[in-house]
Amino acid sequence: MDGSVRLDEVVMRFGDFTAIEKTSLAIGSGEFFSFLGPSGCGKTTLLNLISGFLVPSEGQVFIGGEPMAGVPVNRRPTAMIFQNLALFPLMTVFENIEFGLEVRGVDKRKRREVSERLLALVALEGSGPKRVTELSGGQKQRVAIARALAVEPRVLLLDEPLSALDLKLRQHMRAELKAIQRKTGITFIYITHDQGEALTMSDRVAVMSAGRIQQVADPMTLYREPATGFVAAFVGENNRLEARVIDRENERVRLDGGALGELAGRAGPGVRLANGEAAALYVRPEHLRPVAAGAAGPRFDTEIEAVHFEGAWVMLETRLMASGEKLRVQLGHEVSRGQGEALAAGQRMAFAYDPGDAVVLPDDGSPVVDEETGEVVEGDRAQAGGAHV
Repeated sequence: MDGSVRLDEVVMRFGDFTAIEKTSLAIGSGEFFSFLGPSGCGKTTLLNLISGFLVPSEGQVFIGGEPMAGVPVNRRPTAMIFQNLALFPLMTVFENIEFGLEVRGVDKRKRREVSERLLALVALEGSGPKRVTELSGGQKQRVAIARALAVEPRVLLLDEPLSALDLKLRQHMRAELKAIQRKTGITFIYITHDQGEALTMSDRVAVMSAGRIQQVADPMTLYREPATGFVAAFVGENNRLEARVIDRENERVRLDGGALGELAGRAGPGVRLANGEAAALYVRPEHLRPVAAGAAGPRFDTEIEAVHFEGAWVMLETRLMASGEKLRVQLGHEVSRGQGEALAAGQRMAFAYDPGDAVVLPDDGSPVVDEETGEVVEGDRAQAGGAHV
């Protein structure tokens, strides 16, 4: 069955507010595809357009090559798993899974065969007679997946289904979801603001901001080759340093970092950078390494403000001596153990990086996102109040 999804110049407006700018996108049949972005970026609106809960103001949605204009929710080859799961608490697990089949007039024997097969698929054999209230959070999650799969959708839509789970259970369920998707071959379209979920599970990810898709790529490309400042800042941690282009030779870019001196990096994918143009250098914390003060080449002289032990690594919060800007540095244990007493607040350290690991992008005024909440706090839609669209 063809589970491909295509958006053809889709626009969604709510009165004067445009939730989705003109968007065209193709999702392959059997793909695990995620929309990633902060609250209010439009990812849930896109999911509702695919499912049929919303009708686009402009453009067309296609599923399996067929136009969905005029096709209601219950006639589309899709199923949805909501954030709150929407299970029936007074029903047994069997009854929850079989509900959609019963509505479709499937006989009792066939319904039971399907529910038992799906319980085996989600590793809940023997749980059919239990009530939903007797299950753990992870078990409820798997029942919701089984119920959605029972109606044999070509496309399964998942709206932040793991957000209510604790960290360890979320990590476990990521692997479970990916395994189920591989076994069934169904197209999964997943909505999340959690980059860890998107990068871990997805074949491809669309990063969204302010109703626009900023970049679509596989997880590794998104992380290593961000195409915009927003993607560089939102996907993983990054240090952003403002500079101006001195010159460019192939992918290598030399920059005037002002008080920081001359910096260097590689141009982002497909970007044009003219001499004298305002730009931003993005250096990830794990790409910085301690060097001796006065070492040749681009380096940052800093003062440590805080040291955070995070299990597999140590994260340093530092301040650049030349400009006062913040710089985050991530050190593995082998490196951090060798620094001894130098890793303490108030100590001064110098750090260098390989220019091949730093990305240079135009200073495009991309929105700034709060790392803790995922909300846009500066730039496009900063005043939108984090509307969940």
